[in-house]
Amino acid sequence: EYTDISYIPSHPPDNFHTFNFYIPTQRNTSGLICFVHGGAWRSEDKLDHAGLARRLATFTGYAVAVPNYRLSEHNAIRHPNHAKDILRFLEFVITWQGPYGTSVYNSNNLCLMGHSCGAHILSSIFLEATEDPLRPSPQLLNSTKAIIMSEGIYDIDLLLSSFPTYRDWFIEAAFGPRSAYREVSVTTMNPRMECNHLRWLIVHSKGDTLIDEAQSEAMYQHLLHNVSHVTRNFEQLVEEHDDILKGVEFVKLVGQYITDNVPPCT
Repeated sequence: EYTDISYIPSHPPDNFHTFNFYIPTQRNTSGLICFVHGGAWRSEDKLDHAGLARRLATFTGYAVAVPNYRLSEHNAIRHPNHAKDILRFLEFVITWQGPYGTSVYNSNNLCLMGHSCGAHILSSIFLEATEDPLRPSPQLLNSTKAIIMSEGIYDIDLLLSSFPTYRDWFIEAAFGPRSAYREVSVTTMNPRMECNHLRWLIVHSKGDTLIDEAQSEAMYQHLLHNVSHVTRNFEQLVEEHDDILKGVEFVKLVGQYITDNVPPCT
């Protein structure tokens, strides 16, 4: 394991621009899983997900990276800056030579995972908004094979209709005060032309009381009509919003999907 690797160099290093890196004991040097944490754009840290990263690495044999990004609570920043940090991280890992200059994964074989607001962050990058402030490089688009999103936030106006208190809790801090949030809802964004190969998996737990299934259903329907490869699993998990990340069932579900859909490059 390697901790606090800077993806945007600075002196002293900025913890919000670092990531932790996990190498499985039995590795196949074939791909990289990147997990983008949730926390409502305002909380959580990469270290919170060390256990999940280790379990994913063990199950798949793939290396796992977990980045931090700037948060609204600490940095007073708004969308799209959280996602800009993650885009910088992703562009970094496809050119990074690995710890101590030793390559331990194929940078042309990425599987990305986003939980809660992390699902919105990844969707904001790999779908195209009208103004499009988040444009991935052709290399990153080509290297990314699958995106797995769990308990995601996608349609913000729909979210506020179900949970009105979320406006004051975190939505206005992340997106600013608006009468409507359609233009920053990823359910209005179109797939990028270069992403036709990309496979999407949307996961939602029956036990989630913080984000309702209507979010994942809306995103599934949006992608179903606009991309070539999208599947969903709304039945298998029963734990609460963040508790799914602590158990083995989630790792089995997504780990098997990764094994089946992001096979080792030969």
